[in-house]
Amino acid sequence: MTPSSITSRVWQLLTRRSIRLTPEGTRFLLFTVAIGVAAINTGNNLFYLLLAMMLSLVIISGLLSEQCVRRLEFHRHLPDLIIAEEPATMSVVVINRNAHLPVFSVNILDVSANQDLERGLFVPQLPAQRSIVLSYPLLASARGWLHIDGIRAETLFPFGLFLKRAFYRVDAHVLVGPPIKPLSLRFVEELVSDGQGLSLPRRGHGTQLYNLRLYRPGDDSRAIHWMTTARTSQLMVRETEAEDQLRVTIVLSTVAPDESDRLFERSVTLVASILWHLSRNSYPLRLIVNDQDSSLGTGSDHLLSMLRLLALCTRRKPGRAEDHTSARMFDPAVDAECGYTIAVMPWSDAAWQGQMAGIDRILRRAQIEELTHAF
Repeated sequence: MTPSSITSRVWQLLTRRSIRLTPEGTRFLLFTVAIGVAAINTGNNLFYLLLAMMLSLVIISGLLSEQCVRRLEFHRHLPDLIIAEEPATMSVVVINRNAHLPVFSVNILDVSANQDLERGLFVPQLPAQRSIVLSYPLLASARGWLHIDGIRAETLFPFGLFLKRAFYRVDAHVLVGPPIKPLSLRFVEELVSDGQGLSLPRRGHGTQLYNLRLYRPGDDSRAIHWMTTARTSQLMVRETEAEDQLRVTIVLSTVAPDESDRLFERSVTLVASILWHLSRNSYPLRLIVNDQDSSLGTGSDHLLSMLRLLALCTRRKPGRAEDHTSARMFDPAVDAECGYTIAVMPWSDAAWQGQMAGIDRILRRAQIEELTHAF
């Protein structure tokens, strides 16, 4: 082994392991020194015996605490996406890789940006070659990537004289979506009613006939269309047309100067809240952010994909040639999927006015501030 590799191993050991005296340990060591001085000055064998016992307790404390944090293994279970300002559940699997010895009284902390984050995770006892699953709530305050560098295990076992700590590199990256805020019921109803002329005929719960098709196992027998069944000698099922299935496309402008950064973040939250409210009613939705297009879709999976776009979008300073990418993504006059189009613009200039021609509704700075004043 070369000197450089030895130095690297020693440095890695020093950064992964640390030990410090507790207040009780400090008092114990001072008392041990006092006993040692008394033993030397008096020559009393009883003092020597007591000194030997106290020194052995120090050594045993160091060995047992090292054993508790030495051979642990950690695995994280993380969701693909969490929502800012809403608690999400994280899980950590702790495995004791010691062949024969259990571990006791281990506290588990997250480490992010060289900061130890207390999660309230504690392992009172874990037998050898066994594992335990610990869960805790995580509350993110801002959208984007949340980075967790690793896990720190610490213990005061067995006597509380030393705090022994060990760092384990367990990287985690969690995507945080924008927060979902309640919107004015009047605003949502107005938004939906304005675009009803662009409703999309599709199957769903309703009263109007949408389609007739062959019966499939599992279909509701009450939906059988008996007149067509008698005429064709095949079981035919009646599908109804969903009512008020408005197609909505939202275009988010990410162009804003530095002084509008706070308003831009509120605009992202507004778009996420609109998408969430409309998705609850199964409206086909589409989101365009810069050159990213979610395409038209429905359901919870589609909503998550749109929230991912919002989680990763970044504000861009005005004055660049690609500033109007979102507006040029489609032409409302020819794009069959665009439906009722809404543009959210926290900032605009004269160039944006021409780019937004043909969009059904534009939410500008003043209206965004009014809608998001409680965010």
